[in-house]
Amino acid sequence: MSMLSNLELIRRVPLFALLTANQAEAVADAVSKRRFKRGEIVVEQGEKSNTLFIILTGRVRVVTSDKRGREVILATLSPGDYIGEMSLIDNEPHSATVRAEVQTDMLALGRAEFARCLPENSSMAYAIMKGLVQRLRQADRKIESLALMDVYGRVARALLEFAVPDKDGQPTIRERISRQDIAKMVGASREMVSRVMKDLEDRGFIETREDGSMLIKDRLTTLG
Repeated sequence: MSMLSNLELIRRVPLFALLTANQAEAVADAVSKRRFKRGEIVVEQGEKSNTLFIILTGRVRVVTSDKRGREVILATLSPGDYIGEMSLIDNEPHSATVRAEVQTDMLALGRAEFARCLPENSSMAYAIMKGLVQRLRQADRKIESLALMDVYGRVARALLEFAVPDKDGQPTIRERISRQDIAKMVGASREMVSRVMKDLEDRGFIETREDGSMLIKDRLTTLG
């Protein structure tokens, strides 16, 4: 766990970037530090909680599942992202489960403190509103992908969303993503995703490097 003070951590979180000194100190007094081990559940679909979690280090996965245990991966969240704001706002159960992919450190802000901080901090309220809009747009893209695209298009879009520029500015996926995980993102079987990935590589849309990273060619945008 970081040895930095809560106030120092608060100052590093985009959600709190525009707080005044007094506001930041008030939030720092209200938050606590939490550590989640790999695989540990942060919030669970269908359950209520009273906490806003802000990711400091690590990575979490947002998934939804049906009664038979079939999962769809909705998002992967990283430092600076936050979890639980919707349930705090509408007091409804969580619509998805959030699970730590690796050891993850977070700040936790309780419901009472959240309710007190939000009206007093317009910048924080705006940041949360902006985050909700971004997630709504992501959900719209997900619905569009599932409803209107074939498996090739859905896989292409998932890969494009994971890619970040490398040192040469080329879109690259640095960490290995399993075929099973891609299948859960795009609503297809692992076998189908494996066939699509092989075909994309054979046709020069993607290239797997020796270090395991994946180069995304510009041509892939024509599919996703």
